[in-house]
Formats: sequence, structure tokens, C-alpha cells
Amino acid sequence: MSLIQQIDKDYITAYKAKEQVALGVLRHLKTAAKNMQIDLKRELNDEEMLDVVMKQAKQRQDSIEQFRAANREDLVAVEAAELEVLQTYLPSQLSDEELEELVTKTVAETGAAGMKDMGKVMNAIMAEYKGRVDGKKLSASVRAKLA
Repeated sequence: MSLIQQIDKDYITAYKAKEQVALGVLRHLKTAAKNMQIDLKRELNDEEMLDVVMKQAKQRQDSIEQFRAANREDLVAVEAAELEVLQTYLPSQLSDEELEELVTKTVAETGAAGMKDMGKVMNAIMAEYKGRVDGKKLSASVRAKLA
């Protein structure tokens, strides 16, 4: 079953079960996907739908950080619950150990020598492990390795 079909199925299930959090998140997700579909003037494939889900998850993560900075734990809880729903559609993240091994291997493969090659390493990893790597963690790991 494709990601789009899975989201549609889960939307109907959440609607019938009256799961308000999941229903709201999936409604926003479907709307974002529809907007992207209109922009592209064609149906979305699974990779593009994954991009939409990742963008929505990133927005929730940014909101959580901002609400924490403003001491609004009530809003943090809402955003965290929504993020949890979105994460069910994302591939599993690489562990810190796997990320370190990957960075070490990619630095060796690309022949990166210093900070000027950071973009080369980052792009190689992000292209191959899209959706499985957090950009902030990757950036910190690559920076530490090349420094």
C-alpha cells in the first residue's frame, strides 16, 4: 500500500473513531499534499508525499522548540502529540552510532579534508538517507569529524 493510500485509510479510521488529534493532523497533511499536487499539476508519488510529511514534522519540531522557549508546556504537549502521529509515516531514524559510522565512511569515500568539503559530505548522506537523518545532528557530526 502506498503512503498516500495509507494516510487516506488512517484518516477514515481516525474519523470513525473520533480521534481528534490524529484526525486534525491527517487533515492538515492531506491539505498540504493537495496544495503540492496543485502546484505540480499532477499526482504525488510516495517520495513527494514523504517530503510533505517530513515538512509537517519539521514544522511541529520547530513549534515545540519555540513553545519551550516561551514556557508554554501546554502547547508543547499538543505539538508533541501531533508530531507523534506524523512520525508513524516517517522511516525510522538512524541511531547516533549508525550516524557516526556513516559520517566516517562518507568522509573517507568523498575524500573530504576540511570544513570546505562539509557540503559534499552532507549532500551525499542526505541524498542516500533522506528522511532517516536529522539535519541538525548530521551537521554537528560532520562538523566534528572535519574540524
